[in-house]
Parts: sequence; C-alpha cells; structure tokens
Amino acid sequence: MSPALIAALPFIGALLPGLLIRSGRDVAAVSCATATFIALLGLCLHIPAIMAGEVITARFEWLPSLGLNANFRIDGLGLLFGILILGIGLLIIAYARYYLSRNDPAGVFYAYLMLFQGAMLGIVLSDNILLLLVFWELTSLSSFLLIGYWKHLPEGRQGARMALTVTGMGGLAMIAGMLILGNIAGSYDIGDILQAREAIQASPYYLPALLLILLGAFTKSAQFPFHFWLPHAMAAPTPVSAYLHSATMVKAGLFLMARLWPVLSGTPEWFYIVATTGLVTMVLAAWIAIFRDDLKSLLAFSTVSHLGLITMLLGFGTEAAAVAAVFHIINHATFKAALFMTAGIIDHETGTRSIARLGGLRRLMPVTFAIGTIAALSMAGIPPLNGFLSKELMLEQATHAVWQGNPWLMAAMATLGALFSVCYSLRFVWQVFFGPERDDYPHKPHDPGFGLWSAPALLAVLVVLIGLFPASMAGWLVEVSASAVTGTAQHPHLALWHGLNLPLALSAAALAGGAVLLALNRPMLAARAAIAWPDAKAIFDAITRAATCAAGFFTDRLTNGSMSRALAAFALTVVLCGLWAFSTGGWQGATRPMLPVQPVPLVGWAALMVATCCMVAFHRRRILALVLVGIIGLMVSVSFIYLSAPDLALTQISVEVVTVVLLLLALNFLPKFTVIDSRDRKRGMDAFIATVTGLGFGALAYVIMRSDFAFPSISEYMLANSYKLGGGDNVVNVILVDFRGYDTFGEITVLGIAALTIFALTETLLAGASGRRLRNWVHDSRRAGDRHPLTLVVVTRLILPISLVVGLYIFLRGHNMPGGGFVAGLVVSVALVSQYMASGFAWTQERQKINYHALIGAGVIAAGLTGIGAWFAGLPFLSSAYGYVKLPGIEEFELASAMGFDLGVFLCVVGAVMLALNSLSRIARQAGETVNLDPMDIDPSKEARR
Repeated sequence: MSPALIAALPFIGALLPGLLIRSGRDVAAVSCATATFIALLGLCLHIPAIMAGEVITARFEWLPSLGLNANFRIDGLGLLFGILILGIGLLIIAYARYYLSRNDPAGVFYAYLMLFQGAMLGIVLSDNILLLLVFWELTSLSSFLLIGYWKHLPEGRQGARMALTVTGMGGLAMIAGMLILGNIAGSYDIGDILQAREAIQASPYYLPALLLILLGAFTKSAQFPFHFWLPHAMAAPTPVSAYLHSATMVKAGLFLMARLWPVLSGTPEWFYIVATTGLVTMVLAAWIAIFRDDLKSLLAFSTVSHLGLITMLLGFGTEAAAVAAVFHIINHATFKAALFMTAGIIDHETGTRSIARLGGLRRLMPVTFAIGTIAALSMAGIPPLNGFLSKELMLEQATHAVWQGNPWLMAAMATLGALFSVCYSLRFVWQVFFGPERDDYPHKPHDPGFGLWSAPALLAVLVVLIGLFPASMAGWLVEVSASAVTGTAQHPHLALWHGLNLPLALSAAALAGGAVLLALNRPMLAARAAIAWPDAKAIFDAITRAATCAAGFFTDRLTNGSMSRALAAFALTVVLCGLWAFSTGGWQGATRPMLPVQPVPLVGWAALMVATCCMVAFHRRRILALVLVGIIGLMVSVSFIYLSAPDLALTQISVEVVTVVLLLLALNFLPKFTVIDSRDRKRGMDAFIATVTGLGFGALAYVIMRSDFAFPSISEYMLANSYKLGGGDNVVNVILVDFRGYDTFGEITVLGIAALTIFALTETLLAGASGRRLRNWVHDSRRAGDRHPLTLVVVTRLILPISLVVGLYIFLRGHNMPGGGFVAGLVVSVALVSQYMASGFAWTQERQKINYHALIGAGVIAAGLTGIGAWFAGLPFLSSAYGYVKLPGIEEFELASAMGFDLGVFLCVVGAVMLALNSLSRIARQAGETVNLDPMDIDPSKEARR
C-alpha cells in the first residue's frame, strides 16, 4: 500500500462518523476502527522491506518551484510511530465506545479523533518538511477540538486554548527554523536534508535554525518551561488524554528531534540545550507529580517527566542513547496509555479521580487493580517489566554524560528523577488500590464490562511480554527505528539482566529512595501546601492578558477606524520602502531615449491633469466628482489606445460605464455635498502625503520605462508562446485564462464574494435601525416628473438585442482579438442595467427572473471545472487545449477549452453587477421608491402603487 494512501485513510475515516452516526455509535466506531485497521495493515505489509533496509517512498509534485512536494516515506522511524499511532488509536476507538456517555455526540468525537490521527500520521510519514509543517499545524487545530470536546466545561475550553496558544506559537517558530534548514540544505525534502549534515552544522545559520526548531519541538512535547499546558489538557475526555499524551501529540516533538537527529545532533549546542532541557523537565515534573491529587494530573506530570527523559537521551547525541530513547518511546506508550485508561475506568466507575477520596479498590475492582498495578510498576522501573529495561539503559547513558566537565552530575540528577518516578508510581498503586474500603465513594466501585478494560489489559500484557522477552517482542522494531534515527545500522542488545553494574545500583537506590519518599508523603504534602509556589496557569493568564491589552493599545492608536489614517500609513510605508529600494538599487541613469511628444497626446495629458486637479478641488460636490472620475477614466482609456493596448482600453471603458451608473444610483441616497469635518492642518498633511505618493509612483514609472534590464522580460515568453501553448493570438486573453489563469480564477471568486457581501450587508441594513431610518427618509431634492420617459424606454429596448449580439461577438473573439469574457460580461451588464434604469428594477425584475446568486456560483463552477479538465490530460490546472473544427458550409474555425473559463468569468461579472444593482434597488424601495404599473410614463392618469 502506498504511503500516501496510508496517510489519507484516517482522513477518509473522519468523514464516516458524521455520515453513519444515525445508524448508531457502534457503526460509527466500527467505521473508524476499520479505516484505522486498514491503514495499520497497509503499514505492516512494509515491515519485511523496512527490515531489509529499504525506504518506501511516494512522491507527488505539488509546488515544485517552491520546494513543496507531497512526498511520503516509510522507514524504521516512521514505521515505529505509525504502529504506535494506529495501533493505540485502534484501542482508543474501542475504549471510547464504552467510555463516552449517551449524551456525548459520538459522531463528532470520532470525526475529531480521526482527523487528529491523520494529522499525526502525516507528520511521521512526510518526506518534505513543508508538508510536515502542514500536518504539524493540523495536529494543533485538531487537538484543540479534542481537548475542548466537552465545551460545556470551562476548564475544557481553557485547556484547549492554552494548548493551542503554546503549541501554535512554537509551531510558528518552527516554520521559520524549517525554512532556514531547507535553505541551508538546498532542498526541503527530508531525504536530501538528512544527507547534508556537514553543510548544516557548518552554516552560520545552524544555531538560529536549531533554536527555532527546538522551540517547536519543546512546546509540542511539553518541555520546561512550556510544560504547564499538558496538565490543563487533562480536562479532555480520558480517551483523548490516553491517545494524545501517550502515543501521539506529545511525542510529535520527540519524533521531530529523532527525525533530524542525524543532522542536528553531535554539537555542543545540541547537547547543552536538548539534554539540559530534558533533564530539568524530567526532574521538575516528577517532583510535581508526587503531590498531585487528581489521577489524571499525576499521570500528566509523569508524562512530562518521561518526555523529558527521552529528550535528555536524544540530547546526549550518542547512538547508544538514541537506541535507549527509541526503546523508551515504545515502553512509555504501552504503560502510559494503559494507566490513562485505568484512570478513566476508576473515574467512570467511582465518580471521582481524587486520590484523597479513593483507596481500598483492590478487592472491589480486581481487574482494574491488576492492569493499573502492572502499568504503574513499569512506570516506576521495577523488574521484570519493560519500563525497567529502558530505565536501566537511561541510567547507563547518564553515567557516560559529562556536563561542563562534571562526570557525575547527569547521573545523579537522572537518578533523582528516577527516584521521584518510583514515588509517584507507588503512590498511584498504594493510595488508590490498597488500604481499607471506604463507605463514601461517590459511586459504588466495581469493575466495568469487557469493552472498557480489554484495551488497557492488552497493553498491560505487552508491558509484561516486552519486559520478559525484549529481544523477540520489541528488538526488531527498536533495531529498525534506531537505525533510522542514527543513520547507521544498530543491533541493540536488549535483555532483562545485564549483571551487577553501576546502573543497577543507581536503580536500586532510586527504588529505595522512592519508597522512603512514599512513606513521608503526608508530611511532604503538608509542607508543600504551606509554601506559596508559583502557578503556571496564573502566569500564563497574566501574560495572555498583558499581551491582549498591549495589542489592543497599539491597535486602537494605529487603526482607530479612520480610513484616512490607515491610507496615510500605507502610502508613507510604500513610499519609504520604495525610496530605500531606489537608493540601494544602484540605478545608473536612463538608458532608453524619450519618445517624441506629439500635440494630440499632449492635449490629452493636459486634460487628464486638469480633470485630476478639479477632482481634488471639487471632490466634496459628489455629482461633479463622479463626472470628473468618468472623464479621468475616459482619458486613461484613450491613453491605452494610444499605447496600443486595445484590450485594456475596452475593459477600462466598460468598467467606467458600469461604475458610473452604479455610483449614480448609490449617490441618490447620499447628500449632494460632503461635509468638511477635518482641520486645515490635517488637509494640508493629506495633500502632502498624496503629492509625495504620486511623485513617487511617477518616478517609479519613469525609471522603469527609461531603463533596460539585465534579465529578459516575461512579456517575451508570453508573446512567443501565447499561440503555441494557449492557442490564442490575443496575448492578454491567453495570460488571463491560461498563463495566469489561477489569478483570474481567484479574482472572479473575490468578485462574486464581494457581490454576495453587498447583498448580505443590504439585508442587514434593511432589517435594522438603518432600515427604519430609510422608511422615514425624505429626499432633499425635487424629482423629475418622468421617471421612465418614453424615449429612454424605446431606445433601451432597441439597444438590448444589439448589445447582446455585441457582447456575444466580443466573447467569441476574445481569444484571438480584443475582447473576452470579462469585457463581454460588462457589455451585457450595461445592456441589462439600461433596461432596469428605463423601466425600474421591480417592473423589469418581474419579467426577467434571473437568480444572480446562482449565476455567480455557476460562473465559479464553470471556471473551476475548466481548470480541472486539464488534469485529465496530465497538464497543470487551467492549462488550455485547443483544436480546429470544420463544419459543412462554414470555414474552419478554432475551439479552445479557455472558452469554458471565459464563460465562467462572463457569468460572474454579470451576476456580480446585477446583484449589486439589486441591492441598491431594494434600498430604494425601502426608502419609498414607488413601483410603476407600466414600462413607461405614457398615461399620467394612472397612479403609482407601492
């Protein structure tokens, strides 16, 4: 099975719960389990090849020019994490079926769970760091949904926000680090990066890249000082906690460090940053876990501690330490998932997770006692369980680590962390299961049904089997995954007994010390309660509030709602950036001669300047300003014609006509004059900024038109290939529908969204206080007596068929001559607008029933389907195909697929213009505009009706 298909299966499975939930939660759970099992089976089919040293890849070019490719790989490391993600995910799906109550929406839960599973699987199977980043951010979003699944709980919402904030900020830093790393290696493919160790570590950007990447990894894996978010994520349902914090989310950071270990490790920076952070996290979190009363909180801090242990091993930078890290990843996933599910069972059956309210459950819940005890003793590192083996390997590597010339500091601190681990693990067993039975349990305790304890029981069995038979049960997986981490073949010797040695002595000291601490637990709890310790949540909330207040302070002063201030800031920024670019660009002066100035263009230029100056002087008189805008647009159109750009001229003229008509209708509801509400000083500043900006853009145009460039102009490529590749002689149209068709597709989509937004805003305006004011509005000018004059009606009726024919002609000729879908849409819009103006919108709309919303949608769909059609020919999106057709009686003519795209543009333009007109007409109706009985004012005896 292809790695890409394996990565896609969970996302496919995420669709099934919502579709099948009406069939019952059993069907939803089975559908998710089926998708997970098929993905796991497909992954396991590659085990023989992986053990033989092969790397299974699947490569798909996405944006090769940016280095973003959808490449996937399965090697030993991906195999290990894939098995953990899918294997434990399968158990969690079964466990959640019996854990969730009937009031919990199971379809939503399973959809979120599968979405998260797919994101995690995408991370570990990605062979491109940019693709990995996409999945990385998706894990943050999907975990946010899972942690906040019980959204009625304030602590659930708080935990979700905290997790998203911390991991999201780390993800942003990691994006920058990954971009630097890919730039150093010259590729964003992981396979290529892993071969560039020397170049990466020799680069001056190695340390910035390392710090940024580790920031992302540390936040995701809850390393100090970012450890505080994970315990608050315990507000999620227990299946979520068991999945995210044993085998998936928190191990994403460990995976990243292991994946990049061959190129980032082995330097002093790596050792001191990673190993020290891991050691501090391991000891600090273990110490905090000793005092936790909530079972899930205790397990959360123990998870942070063990994540620190693995981080420390990876930070040592030796191959033996990497092997130990990989082995503990496996062991931790088994006993920690079992422990979280055990805590969930206890909460589910007793109604509480408070250790102070538990005790004596050994006889009341014997099955749960057996599962929880095995998993907890493994977490403590007690033989013959699997946790003991990896703890011994950890202590052995710690004895070889030298920190700042001190050969025993690492070993001593690691032993202290192991001692704390023994204490909280034994506390979990002793204070929950032993002691006398109580009579004040919230619910009468008893073992649940098989469906709830079978998943943790299976993991507990694995804990024992791996401990007793490590070589046969986990040796092969450790070997292939450790080989992938280190980049060299590893043959670890995993055994329960290594003889009498220093690690065994340190382990025995940790066991004894942990037992002593457990005996002193009550006085230690009292002593700790008497000391005011800093609260990470309070610190986080304070920082968040301060950041929010600071952002609000600067936002209110920079963007206070004043459009003139925003435009002034934007214009000045552009001018300053342009000035800096020009002063540092090394322009050597004009290299092209000036064209001779002819009298006619000079007169046109003078008229344009006069109209522009008049616009500035009389802009407060709205009607006059609109006339001047039309004159300026007309002169620009003439300039396009003079400069041999008929396509642009035709488009500009059409846009001007439609814009002026719509603005005239809009001005009907505005005063004739704009009120002067700014001081002379502000107007003078605005004039200065406008002058500087205009001169700056004029200077830029002058420099560009009078300069030769060393690089070839892209226009030469367009001219040479417009017919060869796009089948059109009109280069402008080929650019719009083929070479830059994706831009055009985005533009018509935005145009449609703008029209729909205007419609929606009009609906809101008419329904609210503004609508009530409109109904009481009295127009401030006298109206003419002939709203629908006979001459205008007759002329527009004659113009309509002619305009439609002209629009069709412009549409059909656009690929080879000036025209196209955009201009044709404007021409047809003008023809339709004239009908509405002549006889009124309401009268005309009753006779011309067109759903303009559907028209916009049909345009976007037509353009999109045309672009997708290129895929079937193996071409990029929106690549044109063309051919020649000969029909009887008609000379040979060309047909191009771009016509479908142009049709979409045409429909979007017509729909957007008419929907905007519709919105203005509805405002007029609300303001008291009457509806005429006849298409023209020919019978004054008839009265208008509303």
